[in-house]
Amino acid sequence: MAVRLGIISDPHIALPETIPTDYPPIFLYEVSIPAFEAAVAHLLELGIDALLIPGDLTRDGEILNHRWLSTYLQTLPIPCYVIPGNHDVPLPLGDHKRIGWADFPQWYPHAGYGKGTKHYYQALLADNLQLIALNSNQFSPTGQQMGAVDQGQLAWLAALLAKPFAGLRLVMIHHNVLEHWPQQSQSPMGQRYLLENRADLLNLLRSAGVALVLTGHLHVQDIAYEQGLFDLTTGSLVSYPHPYRRLILQQHPQGGWQVDVESYRIESLKTYPTLSDLSRQWMLQRGAGFMVRFLTLPPFNLSETDAQPLAQALSSLWPEIAQGDTQVTLPTLPEPLAAYFAQFNHRAPAEYPQLRDNNTVFVI
Repeated sequence: MAVRLGIISDPHIALPETIPTDYPPIFLYEVSIPAFEAAVAHLLELGIDALLIPGDLTRDGEILNHRWLSTYLQTLPIPCYVIPGNHDVPLPLGDHKRIGWADFPQWYPHAGYGKGTKHYYQALLADNLQLIALNSNQFSPTGQQMGAVDQGQLAWLAALLAKPFAGLRLVMIHHNVLEHWPQQSQSPMGQRYLLENRADLLNLLRSAGVALVLTGHLHVQDIAYEQGLFDLTTGSLVSYPHPYRRLILQQHPQGGWQVDVESYRIESLKTYPTLSDLSRQWMLQRGAGFMVRFLTLPPFNLSETDAQPLAQALSSLWPEIAQGDTQVTLPTLPEPLAAYFAQFNHRAPAEYPQLRDNNTVFVI
């Protein structure tokens, strides 16, 4: 029997009174609530058995936004499962506006956490489908936020995976466990999206035969594959192309599990009839500045003078990356930049030649 899962990642719920007005926001927070409601409505119409949200539920951990989402999820006719993203617990200790790190589970007892106080849990989505929800948001002794899975959580996971389970184990975590762009781990701008101790987690998952991980954080549509494991990351509802997904999981007649991935977009809203065009232009306007920073950092280390003209030519690349299945005609670039940026175009792994980022079917 098939299990149908809705995935909405990085919705960054923001009530109007929580959106700053003294500086331009980095995302289209004003569409967060209507876009979320529209995506949920469509997923319910399609038919889903549960809704998964892999982090960044709120703009920046505001009490008002957590309260809105927590209340809304309780009105849905299906179970929901959430985990914290870096924006949901930005402070070790809360204040009068934002929740603290330890507070997160108590806001979502109905969305996976029950009466527990841990930031991770496991739940049965079906008799033969286990969801393992992990927390990748930690703080250093000096209060610096970091993306990692702590040792206590790794020990819990190892004990859980050591128990026999006759079915599919599915992991949900906010930070990416595989690279989603070329040499991402070598770029300071890319490293922040990757789990710092991903090697430890990947070793555990691979040794237990876990093959599918659901992530968010990066705001792009991409399915990365490496050594038997898929990292399926879903873009954000507050940035182009405003995507969400439905997964259909079922046992394959010849063994293993078949994963059907369906991807959808919020193209327009009542108050934003041209949302897709608007948000693409929003991203394009910021593309050159993004690329200047990208090129002046490792692995390229160009001067700003050299980076400026190249960044302008590359400014249209990021919307194409964000929407997945990237295929662009790049401007003339000097080497090694030409070879590097050519790698952004979608290439399926040899083991799964039909794999796509948005709509695809594969067996694990």
